[in-house]
Amino acid sequence: MPRLYSIKPAITLRGRKFRGLRGWAGKPLHPPLTDFPIVSYVLCAAFDLVSFVAWKAKGSGSTIPSDAFVAATWVIVCGAGVSLGTALTGFWDWWKGIARDRSTGPIGRARHTQVWRTINWHATVMLTVTAIVIVDVVVRLIQYDRHHATLPLTILSVIAGLLVSFGATYGGSLVFDYQFNVEELAGSTVYDESETDQMPGNKP
Repeated sequence: MPRLYSIKPAITLRGRKFRGLRGWAGKPLHPPLTDFPIVSYVLCAAFDLVSFVAWKAKGSGSTIPSDAFVAATWVIVCGAGVSLGTALTGFWDWWKGIARDRSTGPIGRARHTQVWRTINWHATVMLTVTAIVIVDVVVRLIQYDRHHATLPLTILSVIAGLLVSFGATYGGSLVFDYQFNVEELAGSTVYDESETDQMPGNKP
């Protein structure tokens, strides 16, 4: 009977080279961490819009402005917390994933490739998002007793949500267009018709 599922190769760490903060070969840490801040900032913008519009429409007679505002606060704070690990692993990918001349200093001079320039732009956009989010959180906590999103806060959240989506487009291009940090299996048989799974670190 033909096998319908391949389960173990995708989840095993055995046979994968460990790369410190960068994760394991084929299982880098930065890409999955990016999902949390992206979703959090987009949801925060949506919740703040709901809170602001509901407050303008119904005033203080509804719980929707407060509920949406609290939800936005929780998701943006959680996203900001995870973004610390996201930024750290992203920096490590930038430092260790690009060929560098180490004789020029501790970070070294990177080869000025299109991938390097794309990473620089991606990082700049995401650091800008982080700065906006920090301001957003501070303003949010100062205005917390209002129990709804104000117009300036909503604008900050929407900018952060749009900008993080824009920056993520470049991160996606690094992986799917340029294959940055993507492992190549030598002699891979994963696209061949076969009933035998190829495991990480093993020759087919």
